[in-house]
Parts: sequence; structure tokens; C-alpha cells
Amino acid sequence: MIAAGKTVYRPGLRLGAYPERGVADNGWFDVLYERVSGYIATRLRLQERRLQAFVRDVNRSGESLPGLGEADFKRRIAALGKVLRRDGLADRHLAMAFAIVREASDRVLGMRHYDVQLMAGRVLIDGMLAEMETGEGKTLMATLPASVAALAGIPVHVITVNDYLVARDAENMSPLYDYLGLTVGVINAQLEEAERRSAYAADITYCTNKTLVFDYLRDRLQLKDVQGPLSLGAEKLYSETSRLDRVLMRGLCFGIVDEADSVLVDEAGTPLILSRGGQVSEKDVLLYRQAVQLARSLGQGEDFTVDEKLCQVKLTAAGTQRVVSAGQELGGQWRMRARCEELVSCALSACYLFRRDREYLVKDGQVMIIDDFTGRVMADRKWERGLHQMIEIKEGCEVSPPNEVLARISYQKFFRRYLHLSGMTGTARETAAELGAVYGLKVVKIPTHHQSQLQRQADRMYPVQGVKWGRVVARVIELHKQQRPVLVGTRSVADSETLSRMLERVGLPHQVLNARQDEDEAQLVAQAGQPGAITIATNMAGRGTDIPLAPGVHERGGLHVIATERNSARRIDRQLFGRSGRQGAPGSYESILALDDRIVSEHIPKFLQRLAARYSSDRYPLPKWLGKLVMAYCQHKAELQQRRQRKALERMDEYLGRMLAFSGKAE
Repeated sequence: MIAAGKTVYRPGLRLGAYPERGVADNGWFDVLYERVSGYIATRLRLQERRLQAFVRDVNRSGESLPGLGEADFKRRIAALGKVLRRDGLADRHLAMAFAIVREASDRVLGMRHYDVQLMAGRVLIDGMLAEMETGEGKTLMATLPASVAALAGIPVHVITVNDYLVARDAENMSPLYDYLGLTVGVINAQLEEAERRSAYAADITYCTNKTLVFDYLRDRLQLKDVQGPLSLGAEKLYSETSRLDRVLMRGLCFGIVDEADSVLVDEAGTPLILSRGGQVSEKDVLLYRQAVQLARSLGQGEDFTVDEKLCQVKLTAAGTQRVVSAGQELGGQWRMRARCEELVSCALSACYLFRRDREYLVKDGQVMIIDDFTGRVMADRKWERGLHQMIEIKEGCEVSPPNEVLARISYQKFFRRYLHLSGMTGTARETAAELGAVYGLKVVKIPTHHQSQLQRQADRMYPVQGVKWGRVVARVIELHKQQRPVLVGTRSVADSETLSRMLERVGLPHQVLNARQDEDEAQLVAQAGQPGAITIATNMAGRGTDIPLAPGVHERGGLHVIATERNSARRIDRQLFGRSGRQGAPGSYESILALDDRIVSEHIPKFLQRLAARYSSDRYPLPKWLGKLVMAYCQHKAELQQRRQRKALERMDEYLGRMLAFSGKAE
């Protein structure tokens, strides 16, 4: 890391008008070093003593601030801004800067940063990742590094996982930034180009990871032949029309990634592709319809096999022969064997691998992709190579035109381009080595401000889902009688609606939060902590969601969380459980699972299947040790598969960079 005080992270003569870091391929030794050092730093908590000393400095620096009048305090803020713009993020100024931001927050928001939040803020200033337990106030903590960097004249991006959190965090923290004399921009998918440019011109910009990356790709299309950091500045001076007037951002200067493990790890297995709407011809529509019809005429097992674990459909020898024969009769592109097999394989995937209300939902006559990690709709995304159009045909929707690819980049390559990158999350320790190896981010564990009162209750795993759902309903009835609020987590929209119908049959009032109700999210979350409230939610309620508890709920034991299926990563489960027991409040959680849940059926090996069958009963759960073994094995295999997928994407990025080097940057 470049020493603080000598680093300038803002646009200017030194770094150019659109600064970003060049990305070099990591050698094996660099990767090994980052993995080992990241792991050791996380386990030994090497930063803790230094951070405690920094907190003492902040407390000493801020002793005189509460006694200052408004005018004097505003003068101190202005003086701090001048010093930071001159010296950058120098160590000698940081304690006073943090003390001033904390005092301002106390005066404006009525919230004073805890000592552990000061520690985490310093971790972010140092370009590392702070792991704070859920509910420890990451949103408020982020105002420390964001404000200090912005006061130094550095454009700051606060990046989180969805538009709801962007709007909520920006609105809640804006009074503090206004008091400090800083401007705040908010980016969402609905903004026009001029509004986006204005929002990125603010001192601090709140945005989602997907929106940010796509806007960066749009800028790269404008700047694809830039020769160096100073060329844009020269163009601005000597040309009436400069590309700087058309780009959206001011470069990649200072990035703070909220829910960093979700953004940098979970979502890093899929490349970001900027595209524009193309055209779909009648011939293409006919081709897709023929493919779907032919796929539906094939027999599973005889003509093709489905491997949900690998998300693959394979034609058998008999199926291949049947498809090729049918293709010869259809003529045209169907006569080409490779194209014929590709079309039918894609159609089989659309029919048998991609399921409504699990991978996608149909809304207003359109097929919309559901993000598996967040449970939210990705309205601007489409599957490639005709898959999206075949799913539309399968669902009886109007066939939409495919997208034309303009540019692409992976999260791994994009986030390494920030001059200063840091992050925060409640669940990072499982991926500390990967975060260090890929992004150079060391994970620092931050202690809690309040001792946790969250209680874990024993997990139960039943032989089949039918029994599981009955036990879930019985448990909800039991808790409802105690007037405790209950949050029930499901993996898919379909499961949430299945459970909703079961609760309706027993007369239990409840609310459902899934991709269909995303517009009502804030209202539903606000009501979820009321006595006796029952909320069924997909992963939408798993990250960044703070469920306020109504008066009297603490005495009843707080919020109770029930997981009805495990996610592919243990961290995502911990995010769901972390909706309860926040900031020292009472709470509890449990898991009620089944052997035929998606993650188990996709990853369970034969020896565990035989062992589970031996101990299974139609009505009773598996022994605790066996259920724990099954789930641990399946989640380990799922996490390993996803790590391999992310590594394969990273290697593909490096390959494209080498192969297309003659034409400039790969994206």
C-alpha cells in the first residue's frame, strides 16, 4: 500500500481527469502471499492493538469539540477540509478528522460513533475489509471514511447490493454530509444520463455494484482510445467537444463496498455484459419455437439426462440421433449438426433446468431473472444464446429481441481498478483468503459493541419437504401464540408462496416479501418486528435489512428466524440469522430442513444417501449428528463449485486480455 499522505486519490494533473489503477495479472507467488497473509491477519487479529491506540487518539482529539458553539465548530470543519485537501489522508490528521465527523453525527443525527465503529472506519481508510457482526452499525460507520475522503476532495463511491439499501442509506446519512458541507448523489436504474452524471459529480455517491459497473463500461466505450492520464485533460483544453463532457464518472478513486462478500465473491462468478437491444427476426422466432417443440418431444432418461448439480443437460446417443434426424427434415440451420445439437440442448435447459419462480418469474408478460443470492429481480438482464427467448416461448410470452454485446468485464478486474478499495460486511472470514488473493483486501475482525444475546436452537432435518413444511407451520403457530415476531426465510419465490398458502389455510395473518413485492419492501420490513408478526421472505431480507422491534418484543424473546432451506454458502445463512439479536437485543434462530431440499439433492453423495435412508423416518427428523454431517458436506461442495466458477471467470478475463491486447483493453 502506498503510504498515506503521499497518495493523491483524486483527479488532477498527477493522475489525470479519469484516474484508475492499471491491473496486472497476479503471479502464483503474489496469490499465495496474499492468501497466507490474509488468513494469518484474520486469525491472529494483528491490527487490534494498533486500532485501539487509534481510538484513544480520536477520543483525546475530540475532548474539546462538544464545548464548541456552532460557528466555531463549522470553522473547525472548514479548516480540516483545507488541511486534508493539501496533505491527503495523512496519519497525523486522521484522529482529529474522525473526532470531528463523530461530533457532527452526534449533533445532527443524534448518533455518536462507538469505539468499535472508529476502529472499523480506520480499517477502511487503510484499504482493508472490516468484518463487523450484523447489526453493529456498518451504515453509520461508513460515514467516517466517506466523509474524511470527501473532505480531502476525493470522489467517493459507497457501493451496496440493491436500490433499496442505496436509497435508505443515502437518505439517512445525508443530513450529516450536508452539515459537513458535502454533496451526496444517489444512483438508481431509472436515472437519465444527465442525472447520473450529476450524481457522480457529487462528493459522495451511493450506488449498487451492477449500476456502477455498467456505467463504467459505458465510460470505457467513450474512452477506448485514450493514450494516457493526461490526454483527456489536454483534449479538454484544446477541443470544444471533449469526451470528458460525455463520461458519467470521475474515475475510480475511493470505493467503499458494503456487503463486500456478496459483491466481491458471491456475484463474481458472472461477468458483467453491457448490451443494447437488437432485433429478432421471424426466422429466429420460428427457430426457437421449433427447438422448444423438439425438446418437449424427447424423453428424459432415454433421449437426454439432467444433471442439476452441474446445471447441465446432455443428449444421449439415441437422443442425438433422433435430433439430427428431425433436423434433416426441418432443413435450413437444422441441417448443420453442431447448430442442431446446440439449439436443442439450449431448449432442454429452458424446459428442465430453469424453473418459474425459482430462477425467474413472469411479471407483466415478461420473463425476469431472479438473482439467487439476493432474491431480487434483475429486470435489465437476459440470458444469452437464445435461452431467454426459449424460456419466453415456454411461458407463452412475447419473444423479446436478444441483446447485442457492447462490452464486458468481471467484478474481479473492475474492483482491482480502484485507486483505493475497502469494504465491510458481517460475514467475511470464510472467504478471507480469496479476498486477499484476488483483490488484495485483508480482513480485519472488529469486536462487538454489545455482547450478543442471539440464541441458536437445534436444527432439524426431515426426510421429505412435505413433512418439513408441516413442521414449519406448526412452529410458526407456536411462536405466534407467544406473540413473538417470526421471520421465515425461503430460497425461492415458489417456496415463499407455498408456505403462504399453508398459513392462509390455518388462518394465520402474515406478509410475504419476495421479488413480486420489492416495491413494498420498506413497509414490509418496518412491520416485521411487531408482536405476533409473521413475515415470509426470500434472500431479499438477508442483507442490510434492519428489522426494528416494537415495544414489548424484547421481553418476549425478540425476533425468531426460521430457515427452511440452506443456501449454497454458509455466509448467506448467517446473514439471514443476523436479522435477529442485533446490537445486543434478544433473539433466536433455527433451521427446519429436508433431505430433498435443492442443495442436498444436488450435492449429496451416495454414501450419505444410504446412511440417511437407514436412519430416515416418515415423521421424525434425522439424528442431529447426521443432519449436520449431510448439510456440512453439501454446503462445502457447493462453495467449492462456486470458487472454481469464479476462478474460471478470472482466468477467462486474463486470457481475453492477452488475446485482445493488440486492440486495447479487453472490455
